[in-house]
Amino acid sequence: MSEDRVVSIAGLSRRFGRKLALDSVDLQVPRGVVFGLVGENGAGKTTLIRHMLGLYRCQAGSVRVFGRDPVAEPVEVLRRVGYLSEDRDLPEWMTVAEVLRYLRAFYPSWDDGFAEDLRRQFELDPKARVKTLSQGQRARTALLAAIAYRPELLVLDEPSTGLDPIVRRDILTAIVRTIAEEGRTVLFSSHLLDEVERMADWIAMMDRGRIVLRGPLADVKGAHRRLTLRFDEPPQQPPRLAGSLFSEGYGREWTAVCEGPPDLLAREAAGLGARVVGEDVPSLDEIFVARVRSREPVESEG
Repeated sequence: MSEDRVVSIAGLSRRFGRKLALDSVDLQVPRGVVFGLVGENGAGKTTLIRHMLGLYRCQAGSVRVFGRDPVAEPVEVLRRVGYLSEDRDLPEWMTVAEVLRYLRAFYPSWDDGFAEDLRRQFELDPKARVKTLSQGQRARTALLAAIAYRPELLVLDEPSTGLDPIVRRDILTAIVRTIAEEGRTVLFSSHLLDEVERMADWIAMMDRGRIVLRGPLADVKGAHRRLTLRFDEPPQQPPRLAGSLFSEGYGREWTAVCEGPPDLLAREAAGLGARVVGEDVPSLDEIFVARVRSREPVESEG
């Protein structure tokens, strides 16, 4: 594996009974980036992450983390990885301080000063027992535990679950950016695309077990356009431009999310009898919806 790749996945497929959870997934995560893995619930994000952590053995394909097989060499991989799951599984009977002391023993790189700074920032009572914590406090405790030993790769599976909007925007974003600025890598999965758009440098979109789009966020957004088309007469069916992923509208005005050079798209629109009266860069959410819907059968509207 190249030194600049923290994660390298090739041809990974996984079935649970008759369900194909992962379908020939290829994915590389560069070193030192914030990498967002996006998709609806059930798209395969958590299954993919569990392969990275060595919790699932590959049925087909390969997974390498820091150039190693996480199933064959779990200690060598996991000592360099911090992980926060959606479940926030913590010992109910321990206090916050006891949880941190317990985990500290496993990681030689545990940073006591950093952990204490985070505890205060997260407003966690060290004497409070886990069973008495709110969902948000549990999430903060689990996040603290995942990053206090400054892992080279931080994996967050739906990290916003249980966090209020202020914590999501301020604390989570600040921590993720700080880790990346130190040259370490963050991979996080989320179905909240506005959150991914705010934090990520790179993205991969998953839909029904497949990667449908990947790359630097700026490149992904720069390759797409949202066009507003105006027709002299209402089209008999949704307009289909070359490069159009999805279109919606009614009567003489339609909006299309497209991929391709703007001048080519304008010529395509003119060929359909339409003028481009508006052009903008779509949000990541709009791109995702367009990509997913482009894989579904298009129903004509009369």
